[in-house]
Amino acid sequence: MKNTPGMLGKKVGMTQIFDADGQAVPVTVVQLGENIVTETRTKENNGYTAVQIGGFVVKEKRLNKPERGVLTKRELPMLRPLKEFRVDDTKAYTVGEPLKADELFKPGMLVDVQGKTIGKGFQGTIKRYNAGRGPMAHGSKFHRSMGSIGPGTTPGRVFKGIHMPGQMGNVVATVRKLTVVQVDPEKRLILVRGAIPGCDGGTVLVSPSITKWNG
Repeated sequence: MKNTPGMLGKKVGMTQIFDADGQAVPVTVVQLGENIVTETRTKENNGYTAVQIGGFVVKEKRLNKPERGVLTKRELPMLRPLKEFRVDDTKAYTVGEPLKADELFKPGMLVDVQGKTIGKGFQGTIKRYNAGRGPMAHGSKFHRSMGSIGPGTTPGRVFKGIHMPGQMGNVVATVRKLTVVQVDPEKRLILVRGAIPGCDGGTVLVSPSITKWNG
């Protein structure tokens, strides 16, 4: 499959639309950013071919000095974040030109959506890992605690990676093979079937699905 870049956007929220058969389809609305090409990498100069995309126009103070210098040198607006995508050929991309949503995404195609999940704070094993609990009768003193994390004699230690209470959420996650339902290039909107990571207003990355297995 030919390498193609993705597009940066913000999660607007979830709603539903009706298909041709009158069935309700749950969709997530993504407001795409400017997605302007800020730089290209070539095999001769960089050892690989890639294209760098700037997501949203922001205030100058939100960028550090090197980022401002690169964008100013190319006479581009202040863009953030900057995301690099591997491509087979950079000739189709011109610095300063935005990517077009209707050329990258078509209704019915599969996409991968990446974003940062909602932070849940410090949680126990029941909520964090869907662990079971103890009996809730009055005589029981084991309700929502962890229980044993390992016998004392064998192995005589706690295995690495054992499920314990801790920070839940606020990590980068990717939901793969979601279906594009609608694309509105004028409003820069894309409707994806199902739920995607992150809170409303969070930045997400929508790219053509790279998953080739399991149908």
